[in-house]
Amino acid sequence: DSWSRCTKKPETSAPRAGRQIPGQPRARGPRRRRGAAGRGKFQSREVAAGCRISGEMKLHCEVEVPRPRAGGERGGQHPVCLFISTLKDKLGTRYELKENIEQFFTKFVDEGKATVRLKEPPVDICLSKANSSSLKGFLSAVRLAHRGCDIEAPLLTLTPVKTSEFEKFKTKMVITSKKDYPLSKNFPYSLEHLQTSYCGLVRVDMRMLSLKNLRKLDLSHNHIKKLPATIGDLIHLQELNLNDNHLESFSVALCQSTLQKSLRSLDLSKNKIKALPVQFCQLQELTDLKLDDNELIQLPFKMGHLTNLRFLSAARNKLPFLPSEFKNLSLEYLDLFGNIFEQPKVLPVIKLQMPLTLLESSARTVLYNRIPYGSHIIPFHLCQDLDTAKTCVCGRFCLSCFIQGTTTMNLHSVAHTVVLVDNMGGTEAPVVSYFCSLACYVNSCDMLK
Repeated sequence: DSWSRCTKKPETSAPRAGRQIPGQPRARGPRRRRGAAGRGKFQSREVAAGCRISGEMKLHCEVEVPRPRAGGERGGQHPVCLFISTLKDKLGTRYELKENIEQFFTKFVDEGKATVRLKEPPVDICLSKANSSSLKGFLSAVRLAHRGCDIEAPLLTLTPVKTSEFEKFKTKMVITSKKDYPLSKNFPYSLEHLQTSYCGLVRVDMRMLSLKNLRKLDLSHNHIKKLPATIGDLIHLQELNLNDNHLESFSVALCQSTLQKSLRSLDLSKNKIKALPVQFCQLQELTDLKLDDNELIQLPFKMGHLTNLRFLSAARNKLPFLPSEFKNLSLEYLDLFGNIFEQPKVLPVIKLQMPLTLLESSARTVLYNRIPYGSHIIPFHLCQDLDTAKTCVCGRFCLSCFIQGTTTMNLHSVAHTVVLVDNMGGTEAPVVSYFCSLACYVNSCDMLK
């Protein structure tokens, strides 16, 4: 329904070509068969050909094996082979190595990526997310096997791979029911994507906060009321989905955590949030923000600081107006449908005081000259006053001495695609502006009209 209210639709992009792993050659088969995180092994055998292999070597990584380019696998017994096991293929697939390697691709080996191109069957074995030093040793052993040389490695018995071995290196886990939620065992420490939806969680499981590699955390459709500040310790977290919970706030501690540098996407839709702290605008890496179906009565008045924001949705809230710095945004998509926007007031709200109080004068001086401040220098309540200072249309600042006026703004001036703000086809919304002096107000009277 909201899409049908858009006044301009995003341009349709051209169909994407098949995905190619960075640094690896494009597969030459008709289709690609993707395996889960797996491991490559050398199987040791004593044969009459004189190639002596003393043991087994393992490499834990992600493996991608396209279908053969042409031809088929050789039959018979071979002295050395590459044995690849995945979660879907625990018994593994064997590939002959002796005099069977066409080419190595190792440009990005320091990033844990490489490709081994075999002659028969004609496939590219793409390795990624491997430890770089282990990968280099593994590739050296592969070269020796290709030449028919000895490979010195500790002797191990080759056995089918157990599910528990893959669990240690699992990067994604999706749980969508309470009965599947792990109570007696920890989450794999290698997880990068964790989803626990419809699990009835009333708080964030502290075991999740030890997953230091986590990049995407989806806690949607639960009953969480409060977020622990320690979520900010997930230094690689890029996506946080808290849709359909019972949140009433988003803490200042989270806004000032390492999420400032990592968080790209945040979904707070379908909660009970009435206001976001002004410090929320310190999450300057945000590109996608969803605030639909809350109880918001205002947006942080420093919204203009979110310079990387491209997608903003705050439909079905209780917003009477937008902050003045909203006009500094540059969005691709904006949805403010279903808010209670008010008509601009004819008369301004005047809170001027002359002469300025010592607090007002000092605050303006600190902010205008960008003098550093913090609770270790001045009292905490003064820091809060400085953080919540208003910005005049002239660029200066004001604390509690100002004139407040409202005007309307066409939302197309800040967004490429705009969802209508009401059922009457409107794309305009009221914006509140602040003036630090009577002179600034008079100079801006035409704008207010």
